[in-house]
Amino acid sequence: MNSTCIVYGSSTGTCQDLASRIATKLGVDSSNVFDAGSISAEQLNGFQNLILGTSTWGAGEMQDDWYEGVKALKAADLTGKTVALFGCGDSEGYSDTFCGGMAELYQAVKDKGANIVGAVATDGYTYDDSEAVVDGKFVGLALDDVNEDDKTDARIDAWVAEIQPAL
Repeated sequence: MNSTCIVYGSSTGTCQDLASRIATKLGVDSSNVFDAGSISAEQLNGFQNLILGTSTWGAGEMQDDWYEGVKALKAADLTGKTVALFGCGDSEGYSDTFCGGMAELYQAVKDKGANIVGAVATDGYTYDDSEAVVDGKFVGLALDDVNEDDKTDARIDAWVAEIQPAL
């Protein structure tokens, strides 16, 4: 596996925990797991693979730390890099904006020359709408670790198995 980092935005700790769990399953050292509010373009340029995760707030916005993180993404050279996305959401309380924050990350990287991997079928999810669905699939791994925590491990395992060959 090429050099990989995981960058997350987390207010309550859920997305941070999920980032750590994904890192463990991929064998990514904890020193390569970063908070989105503290990353720089130079740091990102040092990795071939970027796994980016955000929780979703309000009407589908990404977590606040990502507003600085997106600046770093836009300044980084993502040409030829592999990017995978994951998002946290509340499929019951915010069913109409489920994991919408992931769509903002997707928009930030999609035209930067990166190879985006890890789209996930919407089958088995319960929600009304999501901006993170493109061509009938989530742009990355959608997780609801509050209402569907019994599905989280299986979803992470299936996603990691799918993206690992590309990393």
